[in-house]
Amino acid sequence: MLLPGNDSSDWAELRQSNRSEAAEGEGSGLEAVIVPAVFGLIFVVGVVGNSLVMVVIGKVSSGSGGGGGGSAGSRRSGSPTNTFILNLSVADLSFLLFCVPFHATIYSLPEWVFGAFLCWFGHYFSSVSMLVSIFTLVAMSVDRYIAVVLSRKSPRVRSRRNALAGVCVIWTLSLVCSVPVAQHQVLTNHSTAPNNTFCWERWSSRVSRQSYKVTILLIGYLLPLLLISCCYTKVLFHLHKKMKNMSKKSEHSKRKTAQTVLLVVTAFTICWMPHHIIAMWVEFGTFPLNDASFAFRIVSHCLSYGNSCVNPVLYAFLSENFRKACRQVYTCHFLYPPPPSSKVVRFRMENFSTTHSTTNI
Repeated sequence: MLLPGNDSSDWAELRQSNRSEAAEGEGSGLEAVIVPAVFGLIFVVGVVGNSLVMVVIGKVSSGSGGGGGGSAGSRRSGSPTNTFILNLSVADLSFLLFCVPFHATIYSLPEWVFGAFLCWFGHYFSSVSMLVSIFTLVAMSVDRYIAVVLSRKSPRVRSRRNALAGVCVIWTLSLVCSVPVAQHQVLTNHSTAPNNTFCWERWSSRVSRQSYKVTILLIGYLLPLLLISCCYTKVLFHLHKKMKNMSKKSEHSKRKTAQTVLLVVTAFTICWMPHHIIAMWVEFGTFPLNDASFAFRIVSHCLSYGNSCVNPVLYAFLSENFRKACRQVYTCHFLYPPPPSSKVVRFRMENFSTTHSTTNI
């Protein structure tokens, strides 16, 4: 499993030792309560955020056909950016649903209680949704690059049909790349707890396992980070040259764009770095089994799950247009005033607006 939980006999020994100490009064065993509580908070925030994005896009898309501006609204709601944001929310929601509940029980229950099917399918689909989320982030950065730097080719390339084709390719690659996870997740037991059942990752060849882990590091972290950084760097350089003689309003918008880009790259880097550090450390080094490393592993879980929570914020809620659409869908007098009835918000979730008028990237 890409996000290891009880997939290592060494970690089973460590947890079993911790529980024994807690039972004897030598330890607190607080991880059995604190870890599921933290995971639960991340789970609720992520599910609510991603569900809200999906509902807003879905409702605006279904309601854009009516009225005089129906065709224009339909085109906007079906834009490549919205297609990718919707796919990102689906992937992040799936990742949280298939990963967080199972891993929370690993720290609170003495054994795997969900059976053989969820042992391999749960780990497999959480791996799939993780890769879909990461590949979608790359696709969105490429989409922004084409829209800004290659603006003349943009109308031909950035179509809803091409975006849907890209989503299909993303899911196909993720499904294929995650097959080894399903093949090597098995139910077994351990000498320290012979009567308990664990869902572990078993490989017949250490070389094959290491090769797969390195492959995931490359296609699931290093290459996506490189592509995202390059695309957004070129976008910022292009905007810098384009806006040298523009108004203060445009200058402020440019700074906001740079800050958002920096947040996107930083969030991706920080959220997934600990996970891959642990994976490589376990495969090619001697990973210590102590309380500090145990805590580091829990933190790596929280950060990777947290990435699925911050994605809706970075790619949707920071967009002024999305917030306007959200006010239309959820008119809530307690959170924000409803939009004027005479004004219809043209839903265009084109992130990183370079001006407040017509230029979007």
